[in-house]
Amino acid sequence: MDALEILSDLENVFPYFQPIFSADEQLVIAYEVLGRYQSEGTIISLGPFFQDDQIPDEYKFEVDLILVKKALEKALKLDEDVSIYLNRNADLLMYGNGEPFLQELLEFEKKGLSLNRVVLEISDRNYEGDLDQFDHLLQYYRTYGIKISLSSIEKASHFERIAQLEPDILKINLEALKSTATGMNFNDVLFTISLLARKIGSTLLFENIEMSYQLQFAWKNGGRYYQGFYLHPPGADFIPRDFLIHRLKEKFHDFISYEKKKLEAVYLTAEFFQAKIHDLVLKYKKLGYEGLFQAIVKEMDQVTFRMYICDEDGFQKSANFFKGKEGWFLQKEYKDKNWSWRPYFLENIIKMRNERKGILSDLYSDIETGETIRTFSFPMNGNEYLFIDISYHYLFEHDQLL
Repeated sequence: MDALEILSDLENVFPYFQPIFSADEQLVIAYEVLGRYQSEGTIISLGPFFQDDQIPDEYKFEVDLILVKKALEKALKLDEDVSIYLNRNADLLMYGNGEPFLQELLEFEKKGLSLNRVVLEISDRNYEGDLDQFDHLLQYYRTYGIKISLSSIEKASHFERIAQLEPDILKINLEALKSTATGMNFNDVLFTISLLARKIGSTLLFENIEMSYQLQFAWKNGGRYYQGFYLHPPGADFIPRDFLIHRLKEKFHDFISYEKKKLEAVYLTAEFFQAKIHDLVLKYKKLGYEGLFQAIVKEMDQVTFRMYICDEDGFQKSANFFKGKEGWFLQKEYKDKNWSWRPYFLENIIKMRNERKGILSDLYSDIETGETIRTFSFPMNGNEYLFIDISYHYLFEHDQLL
């Protein structure tokens, strides 16, 4: 891309707007500003221009300033609760110590644009400058009501930056969902991001939604805001705020129905295990731990691959009864190990003790086998709790449990 050609033809630099939709209202709640340039009748993206390290920052800032002015001028016509997302990498944001850009925003504030409608979508991934100075600038902008959105956070290595910045919005790129190789890791990382977002009060925005299953994934994983070609491509003009309201209501209804069926299946499975294990424990617990395990195996050999018993403090009272390639055997080295450090362990113990019934866990990856499993926990008496790990094979055969 010829930078000098663009700089000498700024009249043909203009913004495109990609709508962002909300889950709670199913309305357009924001637009992301994207740079475009018309050359010989062809409209091309300015993304490569801004990402080219060979182009001086002052050139990029000049082009960007034109985009911001044209975009905000149009944004003055929008409803007052519609936000504008402005892309900024760290180098561009730090140009002139951030003052020229802020002054431009303040000029538009005088025209009636509340700065709490402005969202800076930032990335500091390749920034080689002083991060402390950069962070101070962001905090300075926030004093004017400007919000911060952090993009490109699909890797666990970015968690530290998320915690440091505590952005208002975390933007998740769903491009990774297209790859089956990264799918499972992506799910695990996203679960952690969603927990972190909840802790620091950030909202999740999912971008690059290009198919229905990606929208469902975003909805299921706590996404409040959605963006992508499946919903609406970028364009030169704004669209009616309720453009997708009926379609999104229908989609969400389908998603809700599907999730209800899965939750109902989990509930019924937990009830089935509760009745089955209750009867087996009453009948066979007098045989001791190994005798009880043997009795359970006769009834549930195709369901479980591991059993053990802990006290209410998490100390393992029995050996593991484990199903290997050649059948069931005892793993005595696990006796007396403590599992109270595991997430939700003590919480579940208290819940079982008070409610006097078992609990079927969420899906998780087993530390030893690496397989996706669930665990059914059952209160045998006041100080003994039976844990039955459910195999992936069983879950796969009952896919509503996955």
